[in-house]
Amino acid sequence: MTPHRPTVLLGFAQAFAAIEAAWSLQEAGMQVIAFARRGTRSALRRVRDVHIHEVTPPEESVEQCLADLRMLVERVDPDAVLPLDDAALWLTSCMVFDRAVVIGPSPDSAAVALDKNAQITAAQAAGLLVPPTRLVRSAADLTDDLTWPVVVKPAEAVRADGDHLVRPRGTIAADRAELDEARSGLSDGPLLVQPYLHGTGEGVFGYVDDDGVAAISAHRRVRMVNPHGSASSACTSIDVPPEIERAVRRLISDLDWRGLFMVELLRDEDGTAWFMELNGRAWGSLALARRRGFEYPAWAAQFAMGLPQEPPAPAAPASVTARHLGREIAHLLFVLRGPRSQAVSGWPGTWATVRDLLRVSPGDRLYNWNAHRPSVLVSDTIGTLAELVAGRRVKR
Repeated sequence: MTPHRPTVLLGFAQAFAAIEAAWSLQEAGMQVIAFARRGTRSALRRVRDVHIHEVTPPEESVEQCLADLRMLVERVDPDAVLPLDDAALWLTSCMVFDRAVVIGPSPDSAAVALDKNAQITAAQAAGLLVPPTRLVRSAADLTDDLTWPVVVKPAEAVRADGDHLVRPRGTIAADRAELDEARSGLSDGPLLVQPYLHGTGEGVFGYVDDDGVAAISAHRRVRMVNPHGSASSACTSIDVPPEIERAVRRLISDLDWRGLFMVELLRDEDGTAWFMELNGRAWGSLALARRRGFEYPAWAAQFAMGLPQEPPAPAAPASVTARHLGREIAHLLFVLRGPRSQAVSGWPGTWATVRDLLRVSPGDRLYNWNAHRPSVLVSDTIGTLAELVAGRRVKR
């Protein structure tokens, strides 16, 4: 008799971590099914044996998207559901599953994962340093008594606006004029106002099992796609400082967390690590963890389904730098465009950027690369650059 292969439904297929998560699950012997926004394409379709089903984009209709997801769950009857991005986390927290387990936080914990102000309170209680933060109800409440430069962040990762799910936007402003220019594009909901800190992004990763936080690891950003502030195009592995590990373990324990997590930090020029946010789902640099032997999606899925957790965590993980080809090219394009705020100092030089991008070290690895499926990397690179061009056209 053929042994049962657990089925995991993951989404959205467009999530940055989708390809690496699918490979992690497949290599652990699981069948992968994905849901994607109707009318969109993703490089995940190039991953062998992943079946993709389209649903109504929640940005068009939350109600219809939830109905589509419920019908899909009923039809494919998965053993587990893995939300890969904030929209999927929001949607799955609204659903009740008869049989499938959610590889992620409970609805109460998911609410914290999507509420950056609640995260700040929890992080401070856990012993993490948080920049001075002011909560305002809307952009209209941004007053003149600010210390420049500032970063204005939406307090909600995503939020429902009627029947539409929206991802609010923030901004960096060097002075009142820049803030007034950006005001119309800011979130209609609550905003967090913090001093703009110069530094380097770090991330601490793990998942939760019966003993709490398991297989903890970390990275430091080498380059951001947009030096103005964005996700990384390249990152390198680092050790987790003991004081940070203690605080992260306390934070996750206090939240009664389950599933995957990433704690994002910013280390300033004086070496102080500041808490930025908690991601309650798979993160963008999942490739780095997997190249070091940290199979977080597989481990979290196995634990959620009560299966033996394998392969074992690496005893001496290799030092690795992971680079995303499409985002590295996009980084160069942003460098050529130049900064959009006077608050951003130390903008990379063109020739120094070209030199850094062309330098390949023995420890370098690529996101979304599989020697048996090179078309995945090609599709992902083309898709990344196409999204960049489309996004810039929209902004114009």
